Amino acid sequence: MTTPIERLSNLVVGAVESVSPVEVRVLLDLDAPHTTALNTGTPAAFPRLNGYLLIPNEAGATVAYITWIGIEQSPYPKRSGFKDFGLIDLPFPLRKMSVSPVGTLTSRRDRASGTTKYELSRGVIAFPSVGDQVLMPTPEQVEAIVGARDTDKRVRIGSSPMASNAAIMVDPDKLFGRHLAVLGNTGSGKSCTVAGLIRWSMQAAEKAIQGAGKNGAPNARFIVLDPNGEYAKAFADQVDKLRLFRVPPVTVGERPLDVPAWLWNGHEWTAVAHAQPAAQRPLLMQGLRELKSGQMEGVPREAMIRRYLVSYSTRISAMLNTGTQTFAGGARQRFECARLLETIASDCTQFAGEVEQPNSTELATIATTTTAVVNSRRSGSYFNDFAIADLESVRDALNTLVQTLPDMGSAAPISEDAPLFFNVNMLAEHLERVATEQGGNLAGFISTLGLRIRGMLADQRLGAVIGHDPPTSFDTWLKDYVGDNGASNGPLAVVDLSLVPSEVVHIVVSVLARLVFEALQRYHRSHDQSLPTVLVLEEAHTFVRRGKDDEGPATTPTQLCREAFERIAREGRKFGLGLVLSSQRPSELSPTVLAQCNTFLLHRIVNDADQNLVACLVPDNVGGLLRELPSLPSRQAILLGWATPIPVLVEVDELPEEQRPRSADPDFWDVWTLAKERGVDWSAIAKDWSGQNEP
Repeated sequence: MTTPIERLSNLVVGAVESVSPVEVRVLLDLDAPHTTALNTGTPAAFPRLNGYLLIPNEAGATVAYITWIGIEQSPYPKRSGFKDFGLIDLPFPLRKMSVSPVGTLTSRRDRASGTTKYELSRGVIAFPSVGDQVLMPTPEQVEAIVGARDTDKRVRIGSSPMASNAAIMVDPDKLFGRHLAVLGNTGSGKSCTVAGLIRWSMQAAEKAIQGAGKNGAPNARFIVLDPNGEYAKAFADQVDKLRLFRVPPVTVGERPLDVPAWLWNGHEWTAVAHAQPAAQRPLLMQGLRELKSGQMEGVPREAMIRRYLVSYSTRISAMLNTGTQTFAGGARQRFECARLLETIASDCTQFAGEVEQPNSTELATIATTTTAVVNSRRSGSYFNDFAIADLESVRDALNTLVQTLPDMGSAAPISEDAPLFFNVNMLAEHLERVATEQGGNLAGFISTLGLRIRGMLADQRLGAVIGHDPPTSFDTWLKDYVGDNGASNGPLAVVDLSLVPSEVVHIVVSVLARLVFEALQRYHRSHDQSLPTVLVLEEAHTFVRRGKDDEGPATTPTQLCREAFERIAREGRKFGLGLVLSSQRPSELSPTVLAQCNTFLLHRIVNDADQNLVACLVPDNVGGLLRELPSLPSRQAILLGWATPIPVLVEVDELPEEQRPRSADPDFWDVWTLAKERGVDWSAIAKDWSGQNEP
């Protein structure tokens, strides 16, 4: 029977030769294993790059991983039991290694079971000294290093080929709670990893529910934004758990994608309609407020006139902020002042015929006074300076009349961002009507805005997405996309974006992400607790693209989409919204979003720019682990960050063929050689593309 000291001595493979904060040099013993070690009780490959070693110290044992293995020539042989260093000899080859310290392994005795429990902590408590012995870890210690025995790690995602195929377990609270990025080149296994994480998490939750003796399905919420239409196949067997949304027409088991335009906020409408800030955007916001508050019908004409008069008074006040006794701008400014006054006179004349006394007389008087001011300054086709006193008299008359007219009542405070239903098809016509009522050149500016809105709604593919008929109520929409009470309608929603027109796909994604975030934000405020939800974004580099340093406020759909996810990355954790990003070009991702991801699964990455960016995500002493990224085979990835104490090489569990996303490599040879059939009916595709197929 061997003693504990003897068992430890059997694990010694070398001694520390030199120490630095990022690297420890190890001289291997002559009898250390060359390929396979048997001294741990089970066969283990040793030495291998990225394998683990232990260096005992007073704090427990420093955990290090192997970064370099080589042979160096020594001026004297290393002979056990001999100290004849003074003899002249030929250079002698000695095996050496470089290892990087990454953590500390401690042990404690479990009194209940009588066994030793190992725990791994981040960081190095005590660095080794020259001459310290280096040991191979036992299988139990290896499992503790990779987290296979942690009770709070409940979801298995794979095994570690460098740790005797020990199970790699993760804690979903850490994995999803602080955002996850799955990065790697196309074909490296990203989509299968994401699909597996969702499936294995739900399976682990179901097992935990059964183990606790409870009934019911997991109260989980996964929302997958799928731009390539890959994930419907991966979860085809989860019919009772899956809500699949696609661009109409849809088949049995699918739901029509519905991102109604009346749910869009003012910024989103501005971006998709390309509304210019000077005239179009203010009028667009006004039109949205009026339609959402139902101001088209049942509002007294006096209340509408009051709104116009307030607007005119505000514009005159802006002109008066010059600090001089005359409005003496350039010819263009004087001309614009004259046009404003002419518009006021024309509108007041028209308004006078629409209301009763005494308001009718007051409006006619303002029209007469304003016309006199304009004519007194007219000089042919030009205008002289306008006196400040004259402009103030017009403004004061407007303000006096405003005090006697009724306001919009309780409907006035409605915001253009409020999720209230209105008939989207009326927007362009309403904007043109308002522009005509306000006079001036507004009608010309608004005509192009109206054309863009009508063109967007006329797109047959888009019309069904943003203008569902009959309209879906807001609470029903939230139940469908975020999940019903207790996830009774299933824990998984897959939004297939593959046929959404490219012109508006960023707006659709932006609206979906914003509504999910704001829904959880309001849930947190009303319940004082979070509703855990995971938002998965495939092809993240397309929707969260890196912006330019000199970019101003968001005015395009691409910018709005990036800002929506940057806000989720910064604030989502507080409201229970976890973000999972999958991308093959991390260098093109927004730095803000990437910096907020606390866990990374790195598949094969070949591009230099992407490798350099990823290298910045890890501490210097584990940067060597990432040198393996270009040569990683499919399914293998490096797990690092908050979900694991130290970076771990993991071979992700393989999904059956029927559970994988539809992202396999094309079968060129089998199709060429007729081993697989590929019939083509371009007529049917053309009809579907042009919207001529029967729904």
